[in-house]
Amino acid sequence: MTTHNAKTVGTSVSRVDGAAKVTGQARYAAEHMNERTPLIGWVVSSDTAVGEITSLNTEQAEQADGVHAVITYKNAGPLKPFSKPADESRFTQSRAVLNEPHIRHFGAPVALVIADTLEQARYAASLVSYTINGSTPDLLTEFDDATQKPESLDGGFEADASSGNKPQQSDIRASVHTTYTTPSQISAAMEPHTTVADFKDGKLEVYCSVQIIATAVEALAITLEMDPENIVVQSPFVGGGFGSKLGLHYDATLACIGARHLERAVKVVLSRRQVFYNTPHRGHSTQQINLASGDDHALLSVQHKSAMPKAKGYEFAEATGAGARVTYKSQFIESTHRVKDVDLPLIDSTRSPGDAIGSLAFESAIDELAHEAGIDPLAFRIKNLPVVHPMKGTRFTTHNLGECLRQGAQNFKWQHKAQPTPGKQIGHGVASAMRMNVLVESSAEVELSATGEVTVRTDMTDIGTGTYTILTQIAADTLNTSVDNVTVKLGDSRYPASCGSGGSFGAASSGSAVKKACEALIANIKSSLPPALSQAEVHISDGQIKLQPSAQSNIDTTTEAHLLDDFISHSDFPLSASGKVSEDDTSDDEQYSCGAHFAEVEVDEYTGEVRLLRQYGMFSAGQILNMKTAASQIKGGMVWGAGYALTEGIHHHTDTASFVNPDFGEYHVAVNRDISEVSLDFLQEPDYAASPVGAKGIGELGITGAGAAIANAIFDACKVRVRDFPITMDKIIAGKN
Repeated sequence: MTTHNAKTVGTSVSRVDGAAKVTGQARYAAEHMNERTPLIGWVVSSDTAVGEITSLNTEQAEQADGVHAVITYKNAGPLKPFSKPADESRFTQSRAVLNEPHIRHFGAPVALVIADTLEQARYAASLVSYTINGSTPDLLTEFDDATQKPESLDGGFEADASSGNKPQQSDIRASVHTTYTTPSQISAAMEPHTTVADFKDGKLEVYCSVQIIATAVEALAITLEMDPENIVVQSPFVGGGFGSKLGLHYDATLACIGARHLERAVKVVLSRRQVFYNTPHRGHSTQQINLASGDDHALLSVQHKSAMPKAKGYEFAEATGAGARVTYKSQFIESTHRVKDVDLPLIDSTRSPGDAIGSLAFESAIDELAHEAGIDPLAFRIKNLPVVHPMKGTRFTTHNLGECLRQGAQNFKWQHKAQPTPGKQIGHGVASAMRMNVLVESSAEVELSATGEVTVRTDMTDIGTGTYTILTQIAADTLNTSVDNVTVKLGDSRYPASCGSGGSFGAASSGSAVKKACEALIANIKSSLPPALSQAEVHISDGQIKLQPSAQSNIDTTTEAHLLDDFISHSDFPLSASGKVSEDDTSDDEQYSCGAHFAEVEVDEYTGEVRLLRQYGMFSAGQILNMKTAASQIKGGMVWGAGYALTEGIHHHTDTASFVNPDFGEYHVAVNRDISEVSLDFLQEPDYAASPVGAKGIGELGITGAGAAIANAIFDACKVRVRDFPITMDKIIAGKN
């Protein structure tokens, strides 16, 4: 009797949903086909940042061909006020819109026109007229204007933290006192935010693009003042989210309002410009950093102060100083965060909140200090690595940043630059990456058919990261069966509740729940076996339950087969079991994924044009569940980091609080022409203190530090330090002059 010994976790299994995606069988939200053909909703957007609607005329729009309804605050139906109740999390609070005449930000919905076709809806929307009595919008333009201390920061960090004693001035050998700024940024997911909602007989079915299913149900129930038992949310395929789809946004609320009003199916797809205004963006930051080192280049002082905007009525603040608190040891560490309430669209999670932009500033400043101290920036980082948490003194489950830096430098060939061509300058840069790991409560169920097919169900989502594939691998390996025998079903609120996708916690949390469910299934089968077979190892092979006898067993194979057949014939298939993980399944020690980024750039001596020659990274994130999907996530983050360093930024119109560049024509994400060679390696070291599957977060590690490595490489090339991101040609030329 053979067993299935070929383990797949840690290998490069191709995406199990790949064929469905490339053949169009994987239906994203906008492609969902209801039993009832959905009507099309189009949003009428405000041209004023903040104020009260004083007149609103929808008569012409209502009489246009194909129009079924024009929804405004006058007829939207019962809605709980936006961001209420206050004691709910921001993902379950009301997402109300069109519930009052007050306009909270530029681009906010004034009305929703619902028609038979997109063309009819857009035309009718142009017939809606309105007047808004606007007021001067509040914005954050000066560091000192941010005076509000957040109650807490994203990730559960305290707004302010301090440890140790300030060094004596006589002990300081080198110091840096500098300020860095980063612009507002958008997630720019490939799939725009979309919802198809159908309301019938008091029940609401929602097919949308969202990262966390369970909180979406709660948010809709609170917003629409409905019983959550009457709401089903499905999101089996998500075309990127990066934090912007952690919660529901106006597309979902509007589609549901329209569906409830008409008792029909309604589809709302946000245009790209509407995505900029009606979904979250990352706020701009000003970061003041003071660093000092002493004898032997030991860090003596790390001070990081952050100022950022916060959208009015929405509690979210980024922990931009998180990296400054943990990456390097120092005699004194101080980190503070202040915000100001502003009249802007939602400010919320964008990939690697806090660390993505915090590392841009902090890792650049670390390079500045190394330069002032006259030490190689790689050696300076290695010199100041901590053994325990620098502020708390607590242990790490694992801490491989030093190995990432050393081995990464060797693989990158840190000391060997490319040969420059005339008029070009070559530079190398390095930056560290630290990203906190958490295990979030998740559940899953697994079902085994009489013919050996395994079905896994959890409301976990796949936002393009490979969740379908890694959960298939975990189930197959735990049950000793082939991945071909496993079907994973995701993204349905009728399945067991999971953590959802986000915060780099999805794979380890949902994967551990699946592992526990499979282990429970095996335990259930073993406990039901005749006593004579209780020591055998259970596995599923060739569509059948099979046993691997223990060395202590003295039962012959014929008797064993007879007993097993008898067990199977009397079993009530399908057999099923559930699994759940929580914070109790992880260590109290400090958990971090880490990595080292390296970059080589070429800077034109005369024009300041920057060309990326290569990016390389070495990363440690516990057990790598799938080498191919993990590398894909990291590479995407590294490319995004290049965009943060060189091209990306929302420009604000200070008079109107509008965005000057709310589309991909003017908001410049990195494209193929901007990127050259991108490569990486992983340190494979399972961390079972962090999660039952040994994995830690990886989704946000690729972007953290990537941009700083490029910024440091630019300085190494042309000796110009740009502290106002992104680093563009004009800023380099100004620095040279």
